[in-house]
Amino acid sequence: MRNKLYIGLLILAFIFQGSFIRVEAAKQIDYKSAEFKAVAQQFACTCGCGQDHYECDPNTCNLTTEFKKDLVEMMNKGWDKDKIRDYYVNIYGEEILTSPEKSGFSLTAWVLPFVVLGAAAIAVFIIIRKWVKKRGTEEIVSEYEDTKDEVEGEILSSMIDEERKKYL
Repeated sequence: MRNKLYIGLLILAFIFQGSFIRVEAAKQIDYKSAEFKAVAQQFACTCGCGQDHYECDPNTCNLTTEFKKDLVEMMNKGWDKDKIRDYYVNIYGEEILTSPEKSGFSLTAWVLPFVVLGAAAIAVFIIIRKWVKKRGTEEIVSEYEDTKDEVEGEILSSMIDEERKKYL
């Protein structure tokens, strides 16, 4: 009985072996894959076009053609995004990157524009607020002066009326 159970389990294992053992073939990276795009977009083309290597036109730029070949070879060898990035940063320096590193002095390059923009916005807010307060106090003073002029005008007109009554 025990042997029949083992034979039955062996037959089931043989029938369903595809679901128990899963072997994946090595994925080949090409120029249109999402992994290649993610890696190529982090490097700026050195031909002077101002684009990253993924967007640079290979018909007009020989540098990007060779660079893309190297990237595909590295990725097919199993190199990950960070290893490729470190490799090219060691060769060309941070100038090859489309965005600066987020550490050290480069962190300042990331943060400083936003800090300056925020400080400028706060300064403009404070200046406008002072102008509004200053303008509000001027209006109150002018209203006071208007009432003062009205009272003086009434006194003056009453004095003129009295003088008219005397002589007319």
